[in-house]
Amino acid sequence: MPRFPRLAGALGAAAAALALLAASPATAVAPPLSDARILVHLDLAAGQMPENSAPEPDGSLDVTFLRAAQIARISPAGGVTVLADLPFEENPNTPLVGFAAATGLARAHDGTLYAAYATGTPLTGVYRLDCDGTLTRIAQLPPDGLPNGLALDEEAGVLYSADSAQGVVRRIPLDGGEPTVWASGTLLEPTAFIGANGIKVHHHAVWVSNTDRGLLLRIPVRHDGTAGPIGTAVEDLGGIDDFTFTGEHQDTVLAALNLSNQVAYVNVRDGSRTIVLTADDGLTSPTSVAVHRSTVFVTSAAFNPPPDPNVLTARLHR
Repeated sequence: MPRFPRLAGALGAAAAALALLAASPATAVAPPLSDARILVHLDLAAGQMPENSAPEPDGSLDVTFLRAAQIARISPAGGVTVLADLPFEENPNTPLVGFAAATGLARAHDGTLYAAYATGTPLTGVYRLDCDGTLTRIAQLPPDGLPNGLALDEEAGVLYSADSAQGVVRRIPLDGGEPTVWASGTLLEPTAFIGANGIKVHHHAVWVSNTDRGLLLRIPVRHDGTAGPIGTAVEDLGGIDDFTFTGEHQDTVLAALNLSNQVAYVNVRDGSRTIVLTADDGLTSPTSVAVHRSTVFVTSAAFNPPPDPNVLTARLHR
């Protein structure tokens, strides 16, 4: 999650902006992506700012709505269903943003969802949403932190949570054990606003983006589960938010560059990158990227104008 500017009077211009977007045929989509389109326009006034995402086997997309503090599902046809409301916090004091924020999201193979929730109060933590709709907090996290990205390692039975305010990665047992700081250091810390942000488990390592520093970091997972040394995989990714690998055996990622309204296709071996989506495709502060088979999903939270939070889809050619 990036800097959260004022929503300002932009809400009043929403209808006109959406009409302009709908009328414009401009597109900047580039290989290996094609066929970019907006799947659904969301309701900014209702707090439907999609922050993080996880695809379902049927082609639906589960998302967290940042400001509404909800977990929702978006169908392949663009229908929106709210799956759960996170606990109401009357006086949130969330670090950096000041409101109760639904942030990271991860999905287990059985359909269980895990969501991070930051409030600046004892409600801050990680919540589990079972397939029957039961919502349970499985871990309490420090109120003075901002749990953001969330990654699941089912084989190890743990979640990894990136804290954007404290600049650490925490390891959280799925069985409800005590969260611990798994990795810390300068490379994870913020320089001005948002530090460790997006997070993924890939090839026996935990990968973390640092928004302020424009870095994609790799942290090896040792045989005993402890963290190896933090290394910089890719530099100069200004405003990077969340990201995803393009496949289980791929060394390429699609990274949301929030501040520039772009998605970059990045080779993590040599750092080469290509801009594959831009504001011309409909991006408005992109926050996360997810891949299901050959479909790419990009969520945009509209932190800056135009006031058009949305979900974009594109086709991935491997």
